[in-house]
Order: sequence, then C-alpha cells, then structure tokens
Amino acid sequence: MALRVTFVAAARSSPLLAERFDDERPLDQAGWNEALRAAGDLLPLAAAELRYCSPTPRSRATGDAIGCAPLSQLALRDCDMGRWRGLTLGEAMAREPAAVDAWLADPRSAPHGGESLLGFITRVGGWLDTRPGEDGDRIVAVAEPSVIRAALVYALKAPPGTYWNLDVRPLSTTTVTGRAGRWSLRFEGTPDQRATRPAFRGGNPL
Repeated sequence: MALRVTFVAAARSSPLLAERFDDERPLDQAGWNEALRAAGDLLPLAAAELRYCSPTPRSRATGDAIGCAPLSQLALRDCDMGRWRGLTLGEAMAREPAAVDAWLADPRSAPHGGESLLGFITRVGGWLDTRPGEDGDRIVAVAEPSVIRAALVYALKAPPGTYWNLDVRPLSTTTVTGRAGRWSLRFEGTPDQRATRPAFRGGNPL
C-alpha cells in the first residue's frame, strides 16, 4: 500500500486579469463561482484523511468552496520571485531581459534575488516526501498551479526544465501515489468510470 496525494489546482480570478509572479490576489466573484460549480465533482476529496492548501487566498478559498477546510502549509507557497513579485512575465522581461533569459535557461539561477526554480522544486518535493499517514491514506492539497508543476517534476524525477512543459488548469486534479522518493503519477480512468466512484478528475499537469 502507499499514500495517495491528490493535488487540486486553485481556481483563478477573472481571465481578464494577467497572471503575475507570486500572486497574492484573492478570488474574485467569477473565480468563486467557478469553484462552487466544481464543488459537486470534487466533494469526495473532502473525505481525505489529511487536507492541505497553499498559503494563498485563492487556494484557501478554493479548498473551502469544495468542502475540504484545508490546513495551510508554508512549504506549499509559490516560488519566491524576489523583486519580480507581482509582475507579469512581460513586465519582468521589459525591465530585465537578460536576467529573465538567464532565469529561464538555468534552473539554478535566481537573478531576481528570490528562489531558484531548482530550489522551489526541491522545497515542494521535501513537503511531499514528509507527509504523515498510514498505508492507503488519502491526502488532498489545494495549491497554486506552479506548486503542482514543481511537485510533478519532483515526483517523476524529471529534469527541472520539464517544469516549463507542464500545464495545470484551474480546478484540475492530479494524483501521485507512493512514499518518500518513490512516487508514481496516477491516471484515474475514464469519465464514465469516475462517475461511479469518488471523482478524482484527471487534469493536465501545470
């Protein structure tokens, strides 16, 4: 037996709002309504033995909307983007094009003065590897898409650059099973099969 960890990607605010680094904005009404619409499908996750979330307003609100009442985890915070915090990628590129190029090319670099991509992946992976629980326990973590991307890179022992090739959509779910250092990505079956058991909807990993 093994632990089963299901990541739920936080709902996002209005699609008219640009995605920003280390974004602390809460859900707007559109995002809250989207989370409520998904709650029926995601409600079985509330029965998990352990329920966590990233310490962002939209992750907490998403967890509450789907009935999980999650416990905030500092280790599941978004990547520390230093002086680029709150900027879009385009804004950072306009200000510091060479620094952005270096950051995208080298997962060990942190030209913004914050956390490197490799450090971010390692930190999230450390959280995953230290989950308590008995064999067969279910764990849910409502997290920012970037955090889920980092967790998947770590779980699959993929090169850090794989992070840029993963796409996690809002309110999608992704499950890994295993124990510290030995994780597998799990696909939950067809929509018809999921309709007859607790719904762990397979989403594209971001």
